[in-house]
Amino acid sequence: MTELSRDFVVEALKGIRGPDLDGNIVDLGMVSDVFISDGKVYFSINVPAERAQELEPLRQAAERTVKAIPGVKGAVVSLTAERKQGSAPPPPRPQAAAPAHGHGHGHNHGPAPSGQQKTKAGVPGIDAIIAVASGKGGVGKSTTSVNLALALKANGLRVGILDADVYGPSMPRLLGITGRPQQIENRIIVPMENYGIKVMSMGFLVDEGTAMIWRGPMVQSALMQMLREVAWGDLDVLVVDMPPGTGDAQLTMAQQVPLSGAVIVSTPQDLALIDARKGLNMFNKVEVPVLGIVENMSYFIAPDTGNRYDIFGHGGAKTEAETIGVPFLGEVPLTISIRETSDAGTPVVVSEPDGPQAKIYRDIATKVWEQVKARSGRAAPSIVFE
Repeated sequence: MTELSRDFVVEALKGIRGPDLDGNIVDLGMVSDVFISDGKVYFSINVPAERAQELEPLRQAAERTVKAIPGVKGAVVSLTAERKQGSAPPPPRPQAAAPAHGHGHGHNHGPAPSGQQKTKAGVPGIDAIIAVASGKGGVGKSTTSVNLALALKANGLRVGILDADVYGPSMPRLLGITGRPQQIENRIIVPMENYGIKVMSMGFLVDEGTAMIWRGPMVQSALMQMLREVAWGDLDVLVVDMPPGTGDAQLTMAQQVPLSGAVIVSTPQDLALIDARKGLNMFNKVEVPVLGIVENMSYFIAPDTGNRYDIFGHGGAKTEAETIGVPFLGEVPLTISIRETSDAGTPVVVSEPDGPQAKIYRDIATKVWEQVKARSGRAAPSIVFE
């Protein structure tokens, strides 16, 4: 039998007509680089963002064509769009259909009935999984996630990060990691690593700036693969950087993964707090404990004078936490150093470990871990402070 090759796949895709029938999708330049691993074919079709829903049959036709090629065990085909800076991708639409590709663990993570957290399959080697979530974008959730993970590591724990934001992965940039992860036997992926923490992100698998336009089942399947088909090794805690909002990805993680709890990130102003409340309510409904609220961008410290300014108001998240009865984990200031170190891939907890911002994150990490230990009912690794 002829060995499966990218050229063979591309040739087969030339039989798929473009959306306006003026050529095939290959000659029109709509097909991304084709990646083949263990008989599975991965590629995307670039379409205008506003036509994503309309062109779903094109994706399905390409998927059927590739799956029919001898030697192909499965195909992961997504619609992508190059979108302008600042514009939002279309929201995913939940579908009743099965995921586009199997991942060998379907029996492990069906939605757990309410009140039956113990029926959710854990991830071997990982003691605790913490979700970091926000009700809206733009509140600094990913920066909080990465510094929280690094602070947990600084506090003596073995830590990993799963970047669950399929549409806007940011961990490669925040952690200064480039390249593609390696795959070992049984399709298991070796996570990337930096600053002593293990990392998995969709950003390692697609080029930066490519917008993922995936329907609900594809998001669910991709998340479960990145969680369960990765060689995490032994970790005390896996921090999951959730996408903003309360959509498919959040429900998938909450319903199918035994989360130890969730950390909600908000800014001080009322609008952000209203959105944060949505995240709190979602986790409450699926019986995932809320470990507490972090008030990010809590106040601004002028770099020239050191003066403090409450430009977004102040204390709203703390008041909200007290009102609804969840722990208030801490206030993170808006500083130039946090932004610059995040953009540079050298988060403040590792680039300025003795600075005041790093201490704030380590204090938050201590409170989070105390909450996890208190709720787990099992012996946790001891944290030694120098």
